[in-house]
Amino acid sequence: MKVILSSDILNLGEEGDVCTVAPGYARNYLLPKGLVMEHNARNLEIIESRRAEIDARREEKRATASGIKGRLEGEPLVIPVTAGTNGRLFGSVTSATIQEHLAKKGIEIERKHMEIPGNSIKATGTVRVRVRLYGGQEATLTVRVEAVNTQKEQAEERKAAAAAEVDAALAEAVEENQDPEVIAMAAVAADEDAEIEEAVTETEAASEEATTETEEAIPDASSEEESEKA
Repeated sequence: MKVILSSDILNLGEEGDVCTVAPGYARNYLLPKGLVMEHNARNLEIIESRRAEIDARREEKRATASGIKGRLEGEPLVIPVTAGTNGRLFGSVTSATIQEHLAKKGIEIERKHMEIPGNSIKATGTVRVRVRLYGGQEATLTVRVEAVNTQKEQAEERKAAAAAEVDAALAEAVEENQDPEVIAMAAVAADEDAEIEEAVTETEAASEEATTETEEAIPDASSEEESEKA
């Protein structure tokens, strides 16, 4: 069934184009939503009378798309996330996530126009996302996913990882019928290592905070000299 597009439709064409679509698709979706007009002499005359206006809009959309392409490819989009020590994310970065971060920069892109390798990003690192723009233009968006875990979170993750290793060692030891006392000593040692590492992390953080406070408390010597001269 032939129809005339009243607006731009992905994978069909631009406003004013004549396309052939399935009759059911036209009658049940496109026509009721006003996205297309029936292909007949009267509607063709209407479109032709608006041709100059339609062409002007097309040029404007192409220029806008070209500008967006430049912005998308100009610099990486950095997305901060919470991740494990192995770089695996607690969740994933999807097209909705990318859309949200682009919107914060004033760039509006529909999710269906993005193509993420594997459909989502599940680990820290750099991924290139294909973005389809108006008029067949495309852009390659570089997405850099970075972990921003706090020191406390990192310590907890290391402790959990250590505990997992101990559990695995215990399971292996039990399977091999090793001495229960040796197993218990290994578990205690692992717990102590994790606690020491967490304590060191907290001490370093406290030391940095104390140093900052001390520096702020010391008056500027040059300011004191100027005051004495005055």
